[in-house]
Amino acid sequence: MSKNTYKSSGVDIDKANAFVRSIKASVKNTFGSGVIQRYGAFGALFEMPKGYRQPVMVSSTDGVGTKLLIAQKLGIHNTVGIDLVAMNVNDILCVGAKPLFFLDYIACGKLDPRVLKDVVSGIAKGCRQSGCSLIGGETAEMPGMYKPDEYDLAGFAVGVVEKSRIIDGSSIKEGDRLIGLPSSGFHSNGYSLVRKVFGEKQQRELAKDILRSTRIYAREVMQVIDKFKVKGMAHITGGAFFDKLTKVLPKGKCFSIDDTSWPVPRVFQILQKKGKINTSEMFRTFNMGIGMVLIVSPADAAGVKKSLASIKCRSYEIGEVTKNSRKKVRFSSFHS
Repeated sequence: MSKNTYKSSGVDIDKANAFVRSIKASVKNTFGSGVIQRYGAFGALFEMPKGYRQPVMVSSTDGVGTKLLIAQKLGIHNTVGIDLVAMNVNDILCVGAKPLFFLDYIACGKLDPRVLKDVVSGIAKGCRQSGCSLIGGETAEMPGMYKPDEYDLAGFAVGVVEKSRIIDGSSIKEGDRLIGLPSSGFHSNGYSLVRKVFGEKQQRELAKDILRSTRIYAREVMQVIDKFKVKGMAHITGGAFFDKLTKVLPKGKCFSIDDTSWPVPRVFQILQKKGKINTSEMFRTFNMGIGMVLIVSPADAAGVKKSLASIKCRSYEIGEVTKNSRKKVRFSSFHS
């Protein structure tokens, strides 16, 4: 009889099953009323919430990028799961969707229950912050594809919005105001440049800032869109102010941004100085302290800021919509 087994090839099914059992309580703690539990079901079940006349499902998929390399190098794994949820949930929020449920995919070279429990605990925490249910996932042990201590993450978020309340930027007009919500740091973008500028020693010294989890804006956005007409929203990720913010901009309009209107976190300043990175490149690559932007009418700007303050969320009026057929974005203090 052959001595070859799946386990001898590097995949331990029993260990994988034990891992799934170990995270069950953490996952179940995220379940909302829409989750339908059926023993033996091969797919996750979720009931459409009531109260929508024309519900539109909104979905997103994303990962964490090379931020994972720093997390793995430094042995800090409890924040990247929050990043994973944030990168997906923040995107669907931009069309006005209420997050409903989340699924994750974890691929690794060798299943390390201690490490992956930290990762999943972060995912569950992110789901609780988002108000969505972690209803399914997959953990794939793939020796040969990944090194034993390597893992990668992908996430999938689904939300719902009333068709008549989809936010798409089409009603943005000249004079509308930009309300910026603070980021928690780099979030999950630009890490290839971060790793190029900061060596391992400085990564360790700045680990708290570099691996700080991406801020999730579900509570803040839901607070605003329930009370005000938000004309457009942008999650400031890769491409930042030049590409992501202008994604919702109608033709012939421009975002005129006062980049002195909010405090840029110190970690961005350290990176820019050490890497000798020009300001335009910084604003194209990083969020520079603003993770989400809401575009509202001038009449609503003060009310939106007051509403956010009521839930202890700082906000900044960072600019306005102007007419410009040549440029989509202009900054007050540097050439763009």
